[in-house]
This record gives sequence, structure tokens and C-alpha cells, in this order.
Amino acid sequence: MKKTDLVTREGYKKLKEELDFLWKERRPEITKIVSWAASLGDRSENADYTYNKRILREIDRRVRYLRKRLDIIRVVDYNPQQDGKVFFGAWVDIENDDGDTLKFRIVGPDEIYGRKDYISIDSPMARALIKKEVDDEAVVTTPEGPKVWYVNTITYQQNDL
Repeated sequence: MKKTDLVTREGYKKLKEELDFLWKERRPEITKIVSWAASLGDRSENADYTYNKRILREIDRRVRYLRKRLDIIRVVDYNPQQDGKVFFGAWVDIENDDGDTLKFRIVGPDEIYGRKDYISIDSPMARALIKKEVDDEAVVTTPEGPKVWYVNTITYQQNDL
């Protein structure tokens, strides 16, 4: 499944900060360690060299990914026309017939990591909720079969970033 190339303003800022940290701080720090370890001689049995060289490759891989991703993703800002309906960036509070409730924000696939209260726009739940209004029902397709959820509240975070 192809990732949607959307991101919230906050998400873009975090990805940019991660790229800047990796490129300007973390990579130079690890490069110094690798250079020092290489100067010690035999690299084949040098654990410092081997370990930090691996870290350097992981940093470079992440930097390449972030640079490509930041070039193609599109920042989606809040628009007052969205009020009353579920769209990208919405905080949604839903409930099912059993009384279970969930509250989450619909964001881009690059923003969900490390957050339990964010879901990807590409998820079945988000797809089922798009364009729904308060008190609408959304049928979500799950491996166990269709599940019905009701929209309780929809809010948007307005930023001045």
C-alpha cells in the first residue's frame, strides 16, 4: 500500500528537526568516533569502529529517507471549511455499541510513530471516518468483520506555526 504524501504542520516541523539533528549533530559526533577508532589500526577486530560504522550507515539511511520524504510530502493546514466534518488533522472522539470510546487524531503515516493517540490517514478507521459528521456512524472493515463506530466529537487544532 502506498503511503499518502500528507503531513500536518507540526509533523513536518518534527521531521525537519529530526533531519537537522541527525545531519548537524549526531552524524558529526559518530564520524569523529569512527575516525578515532580507525586510527587505532586493525579495523577487523575493532568493536568501536564496527559498531559506530553501523550507526553511521543507519543515520545516513534515515537522512536519505527524510530528505526524499520532505521533498514530496505536502503540508495540510487547518481550514475553517473543515469544521463539522472529519478530515485530515481532525481530533475525533468515537464510540461503539458496547460503550468503548476512542479519541485520536488523523495524521500522515510519517507522524504516527511514538504516539498512541494518532492514526494514519491510510488506516481503515480513518478511511471510514473521512467526511463523517457528529452522530454519523462509520463502518470499519476489520479482520473479524465490519465494526460500527459513532462520531461523538470532531475538533481541529489551529496552529500559528
